[in-house]
Amino acid sequence: MSPNPDISLSPKNQSLSGKLLSAFPAFESRNFRRFFPGQVVSMTGTWIQMVAQGWLVLEITGSAFDVGLAAAASTVPTLFLSLFGGVLVDRYPRRKILLWTQSAAMVLAFVLGMFAMTGHVTLEIILLLSFFLGCVNALNVPALQAFLSEIVEREHLASAIAMNSAIYNGSRVIGPAIAGMLISATGTGTAFLVNGFSFFAVIISLLSMKDKQKAPITPLAQHPLQAIREGLNYSWKHPVIRTAIIYIAVISIFAWSYVTMLPVIAKHTFHMNASGLGTLYGISGLGSVVGTVLVSMYSGKVDRLVFIAGGTTLFSLALIAFTFTTSLPPALFFLFLGGFGLVAAVSTISATIQGAVDDRYRGRVMSLYMMVFMGFMPIGNLAIGYLSEHFGTGVAIRLGCLVTILAAAVLVLSSQGIRKAYGDYGAS
Repeated sequence: MSPNPDISLSPKNQSLSGKLLSAFPAFESRNFRRFFPGQVVSMTGTWIQMVAQGWLVLEITGSAFDVGLAAAASTVPTLFLSLFGGVLVDRYPRRKILLWTQSAAMVLAFVLGMFAMTGHVTLEIILLLSFFLGCVNALNVPALQAFLSEIVEREHLASAIAMNSAIYNGSRVIGPAIAGMLISATGTGTAFLVNGFSFFAVIISLLSMKDKQKAPITPLAQHPLQAIREGLNYSWKHPVIRTAIIYIAVISIFAWSYVTMLPVIAKHTFHMNASGLGTLYGISGLGSVVGTVLVSMYSGKVDRLVFIAGGTTLFSLALIAFTFTTSLPPALFFLFLGGFGLVAAVSTISATIQGAVDDRYRGRVMSLYMMVFMGFMPIGNLAIGYLSEHFGTGVAIRLGCLVTILAAAVLVLSSQGIRKAYGDYGAS
């Protein structure tokens, strides 16, 4: 009998699916199998809204800076609220937290959809609702990251994180394509409403799971600020976690921000409509899916430094090449490579942190990770919007890529010292 009662695969099923499970062992968990389809539908809706919002802002104002500003509004709250969210994640059942946050995000999507459908939407309304959504995500994202450790065995955690990343990036293939069709056929309002309905899928998935939440790890009587301080001290003193968080900060500011400029590139460089924009998002997402699948298949078999430093270097070189081409076929190829490299690196960083962290600090460490990853994005979004407005989008993206390559070189040079400080964990 399996030591995990959540795993239920008969010998016959194992013979039929053994190869699949060896590549994607997270699916051995019944709860993960229930989580997966609901999250796919919900994240597809999220990407539909992201594309529709960027396009709507560009139509309203015509400003690349405003596109970046709207994207920043949804991530600014992460800087101020994520650490408190991490304390709650370590104190209360994570599945219940996710049910509340997903429900709140659903309501915000319906509200934005109604404003757009009635023709009363303004930039100020978009910014306000994006800010509220950012407040919700400040709790939702660390809860989701920590929840993965509850629904799979620890040795399958890297696979679960990679597959969760594959959900996010696979939805980048499907969601933008659907968004392009919806915007062209019925307008952005329908796209927001579709996202609202998509949350029902993940809510149903969560309700169908067997709740395996352990007793709260952080004492309820402990002051939140003391709990945050403990989490920060633990993260800073841990060489692997400290290095991973610093590196993800560089990625968040200088690499990931290219996504917010795709509406500008689609419209001004390739003269595309909303459907064409969906193609750009989709091909980047396809590369990301391939990257996360490889991480799931080869986690523990390949040096993590290959995925992290190698992936970000590949991303940077591909994006630099992308900015120099005005022909669509090579542009799509470079976007594919960029998505492949960047997400392979990010999912490996997340798995490295999750594998190294003590369970007592998991919620707070993951909240710090997501605070840096998502909370620093506004800096990158505003910077790339400003640079694009004054020097051109291509120059702005190239500068970010050069900084990312430099960070990868520093990581490689310092990796030996990190491994000595914390055994061989960072190497495998």
